[in-house]
Amino acid sequence: MNTRRERRSLTDLQTDYDNGNKKQLEDLMRAWKGIKELPASHPHSFFVLGGYHGEPFRGAGFGNSDFWGGYCQHGNVLFPIWHRIYLYKLEEALRSIPGCAEVTLPFWDECSADSLANGIPRALTDERFELDGETIDNPLRSYTFPLNVNDHISGDEPNYSKAAGYKTVRYPYSGLVGTPDDRAATTAHNATWTYPQAVEVLNENVVAWLNQEIVVDDTPVNPIGIHQAFADCLNAPNYTVFSNTTSATAWNDNEPSVVPLESPHNKMHLAVGGSDVPGKEEASIITGANGDMGENDTAGLDPIFYFHHCFVDRVFWLWQQRHGATDNLEIIDKYPGTNSVDHQGPTPGIPSNAWLSMDTPLEPFTLKENGNRRYYTGRDAFDIEGQLGYTYGAGWLGVGPVADPAGASPAPSASASGHELKIHVSGINRGNISGSFIITAFAKLGGKRMPIGSEAVLSRWHVEGCANCQTHLLAAASFPLTRIGPLTSIGPLTSIDAEYLRAYEIDVEVRTHQGLLGGRPHGLTALPGEAGPHFRVEVR
Repeated sequence: MNTRRERRSLTDLQTDYDNGNKKQLEDLMRAWKGIKELPASHPHSFFVLGGYHGEPFRGAGFGNSDFWGGYCQHGNVLFPIWHRIYLYKLEEALRSIPGCAEVTLPFWDECSADSLANGIPRALTDERFELDGETIDNPLRSYTFPLNVNDHISGDEPNYSKAAGYKTVRYPYSGLVGTPDDRAATTAHNATWTYPQAVEVLNENVVAWLNQEIVVDDTPVNPIGIHQAFADCLNAPNYTVFSNTTSATAWNDNEPSVVPLESPHNKMHLAVGGSDVPGKEEASIITGANGDMGENDTAGLDPIFYFHHCFVDRVFWLWQQRHGATDNLEIIDKYPGTNSVDHQGPTPGIPSNAWLSMDTPLEPFTLKENGNRRYYTGRDAFDIEGQLGYTYGAGWLGVGPVADPAGASPAPSASASGHELKIHVSGINRGNISGSFIITAFAKLGGKRMPIGSEAVLSRWHVEGCANCQTHLLAAASFPLTRIGPLTSIGPLTSIDAEYLRAYEIDVEVRTHQGLLGGRPHGLTALPGEAGPHFRVEVR
């Protein structure tokens, strides 16, 4: 008998509930309510599990600047596999609640027709839920901290500490409460938003991020949103560049452009957490929005994190199936993104300057083997069906009624030599930026300044408090000029001549929670680009 459990779309659970089949959604709510009510020290409590990702910096990361703080893996080849086991252990905790042994973690089908039209499933945003004859606060909407969470990585201001009783928030709210001035500003900002208006604005932002397109002369011509990025990442040619932004950035320096899984993942974190969709008019940008999903420090303490990552894991599995990689994941030897010092730095249990592999322990998650406990490794999680005992139900990308929109990618814009031209952005110092930020490239198309690509950098509030980060401060991104050439009266983009490119008025902005880095966009200055006061922009 097949006992493999199925992770279904959360929207499908909602539909069943609306049609009178209430058990699965009710059991899910019961399980989440249960882990949130466990004592803060209980290994299955949401406080413990949510805290593994960032704050409150368990393990050696607590107050130790040699480590990132938290156990999460980002910007390296362990990103998909570490988060796969993270979800598995969260699901294990949900199933430990009495009466919830059959619960599985649903995925938010972010690329479904429903999400593209409406945003977040209402099970994640409704204020209340009726359970066992009682109306309760929706367990999936937020989380109230049972203990203080103090930012021990750095004592400098601004401070990212949050006191017991703090309740997680999403766009357009602010969660910055570390100082009296922060609390006063946040209280005033949040008072301008009430339910359900705030949810409507949140969903509008998510829909805009998902569906973002290049528009020329009022005609949509090419999609560049989260939806398209998830479709594009399935075409990544190998696991190393599929898995993370560091490896993909290195690949994109010299090879045809790839989109890593981590890229649309990062964008959705910021869309939910507190960043306006790139290209939004300055006058309509919601300044002060800073929700918990937008920062590595607290993202794991918002329940929506796990429904988002469940979709990311499903896309990971789809990539494995498409590329025949369900029983092994190959890593390019000593490639960028394969060392513990890449991007975020080592986590507790992983030495500095260690090469990462599918044998690297995925701390803090353990399993029992031959009567003994050991840490999971990637080799324990290649095959979700055979090794972990779950599979994914119907949804986007050919597994159900929604057609696969990936299709063939547009032909790249190339120079006369056939080389794919790209906008390269480099030299962005994360040490000067508090929290996550967005890099967006613009060009003048059809007489209007239009975003032609963006990259979300999911960072931490105090990069300067991480010693490793001080040697890995510079962020970079690249954007193929795939969609520019044929769309303007200038003609096809076939040259890297500086004056020719200036006709497109290409520029780049880095938008942070403090506003534009440097106070303005940076344009092309020369080819190759000259270093500006805050970052470099060049086309090559």
